[in-house]
Amino acid sequence: MNQGRYVLLALMIAVLGFVAVSTRADDHRKTEVEYLKSPGTEDMNLPFSAAVRVGNLMFLSGQLGLVPGTRDLAEGGIQGQTRQTMDNIKRTLEGFGSSMDKVVKCTVFLADMDEWGAMNEVYRTYFRNAPARSALGSSGLALGAAVEIECIAVVD
Repeated sequence: MNQGRYVLLALMIAVLGFVAVSTRADDHRKTEVEYLKSPGTEDMNLPFSAAVRVGNLMFLSGQLGLVPGTRDLAEGGIQGQTRQTMDNIKRTLEGFGSSMDKVVKCTVFLADMDEWGAMNEVYRTYFRNAPARSALGSSGLALGAAVEIECIAVVD
């Protein structure tokens, strides 16, 4: 008789476990992916989105130090381009409902790793709390840029 109760209890636990896993799988499938274009770029047929929102996370495409509305890199070398890159990131985040305070991860690409320290002097001024970060050197960046930065941020 006791063995029958243990078998029944084990069966009930297995069923509850299956229901819990099935519910989580259904919730995962319901997560919407939203591809976000920057205002004014919708008709440009770019091969990327400015950002992609999945649940409460936003993944920004890499940003260069381009002066807004142009294809010109900011003046001032690595520091000028880093400042413009960070301003572009800030504007993109705010335009899509997030902020610099909600950045959780950045990846920094440098055309010259010897400029890492100079880039950091500017980069660190944009965050109260330092997000997780990776930095790596590259053999070249788009448009001859000195720096490109991509971020992941939380969106409410």
